[in-house]
Amino acid sequence: MKQALLLSNEGLRGRAWKKAGIGLPDFDREAMIAATNKAPEWIHFGAGNIFRAFPAALWQALLEKGLVKTGVVVAEGYDGEIIDRVFAPYDNLSLLVTLKAGGKSGKIEKKVIASVARALRLDRGEDLERVRTIFRQNSLKMASFTITEKGYALTGPEGALSPRAAADMEAGPLGAKSYMGVIAALCHERYLAGEKPLALVSMDNCSHNGDRLFAAVDAFAQGWAERRLTDRAFAEYIRDRGKVSFPWTMIDKITPRPSDEVKALLVKDGLAGVEGGVTAKGTYAAPFVNAEECQYLVIEDSFPAGRPPLEKAGPGVFFTERETVDRVEKMKVCTCLNPLHTALALFGCLLGYTRISDEMKDKDLRGLLELIGRREGLPVVTDPGIISPRTFLDEVLRVRLPNPYMPDTPQRIAVDTSLKMPIRFGETLKAYQKSETLRTADLEGIPLVAAAWFRYLLGVDDWGNEFTVSPDPQYDNLANRLSGLRLGAAGSIHETLGPVLSDPAFFGVDLYEAGLGVKVENLFARLVQGPGAVRAVLKKTVSCVQ
Repeated sequence: MKQALLLSNEGLRGRAWKKAGIGLPDFDREAMIAATNKAPEWIHFGAGNIFRAFPAALWQALLEKGLVKTGVVVAEGYDGEIIDRVFAPYDNLSLLVTLKAGGKSGKIEKKVIASVARALRLDRGEDLERVRTIFRQNSLKMASFTITEKGYALTGPEGALSPRAAADMEAGPLGAKSYMGVIAALCHERYLAGEKPLALVSMDNCSHNGDRLFAAVDAFAQGWAERRLTDRAFAEYIRDRGKVSFPWTMIDKITPRPSDEVKALLVKDGLAGVEGGVTAKGTYAAPFVNAEECQYLVIEDSFPAGRPPLEKAGPGVFFTERETVDRVEKMKVCTCLNPLHTALALFGCLLGYTRISDEMKDKDLRGLLELIGRREGLPVVTDPGIISPRTFLDEVLRVRLPNPYMPDTPQRIAVDTSLKMPIRFGETLKAYQKSETLRTADLEGIPLVAAAWFRYLLGVDDWGNEFTVSPDPQYDNLANRLSGLRLGAAGSIHETLGPVLSDPAFFGVDLYEAGLGVKVENLFARLVQGPGAVRAVLKKTVSCVQ
């Protein structure tokens, strides 16, 4: 009978892990935890899958190389149930399953990640006090974040402060309850402890992420100072880059929600207690993380308290100047990956796909990605120098997206599309508007994706069957606007779509000023003609690249 594998400090002492092909940490974990409790150097906010699959795994590599002695303290401020579900029961251990393209079981790498020394909930009094203590310690060098783009927002769609942010603005540091209010209050603790230096490093997948983090923290620092809830010097401390920095970063590693197929594989290996589940807030959580092999982390080298040697953890990690981070981020987010993901998400839902890798077997969809990425995107990309755009795009199209062992879905990627469209396509459109040799009128793939978004928002696939549109903060607004349109009866397209197409908040530019508004209207009219129209329009659009 196969010995059960238990993901715990005690369970790791068994010999069955090696037989199951699961790598174990190669460092003294007890010594690491003791060193971290005494002098923590890194605290990370956001205990989700990307943290466990990437930053935590990088740090483990440094521990195994003997380049660092302390571990990571992770704190969760949005969904504390993650800590109780997948950290505490497993002694803060995780199992990383790396799904490599081009093979079968031999291409699946499994390793226990043990670099997390403590896991804390910001909504638990004693845990929050522990985090406050960490922020007062001299040893702390970096506080990093993977809390999603929405985590930095202080205002609602109308531009006014959210109720929680507004309450925090009046309450001051000791009464802060919102995520960014708590972060600002922790910075205030560090200020009171002697204006100690610190790098606050957003690792979220959004443009100029460091500026978004700074804007949120600075808003509280300035607001509290104006209300005389803190010293004016605290606000100055936050703006002093010699003391508090907010580096830009570009992070790239596809980490889907826990896969049932991966869970079945681990159960077959003998791992016990891997069921996982969904938290009350809708987070898919399990003691294992499945992720792709490819990964990149490019960080602006701005660390006033000292820089962790992450670049020595393995390939794909770079420290560089802000301008290079910006170029790498734009290469990825605006051209070589994220726009392709959005295109696959929208058309995948319309064409009945449930896996990104299966979409990559579709000749028409591959043609659309070639059109958007190579023909329309690459001509306006500035080579960042440290990563070749053409090589990066080739890897995306030939290795990453077609990877059959990556259980990623178009439905997951379609979440929050309204927030993504202006970033993923707007910069390319702006570049075409500024170009002396390129014309927006020649674009075919990007306007098709814009039209497909509206077609997707109808919640009806290419056969006329209803499907559930993925969560989006603008869905109710857009669905109401589109309520008069339906498959086979287009209605008044210009009056319906015009206010959205002309609003730069949705596409980064006014599409009419860019010369694309009417083209999108016409494409949408063709997409809603009836069943099969989506496939027909897609096929005709990409025929030029096949």
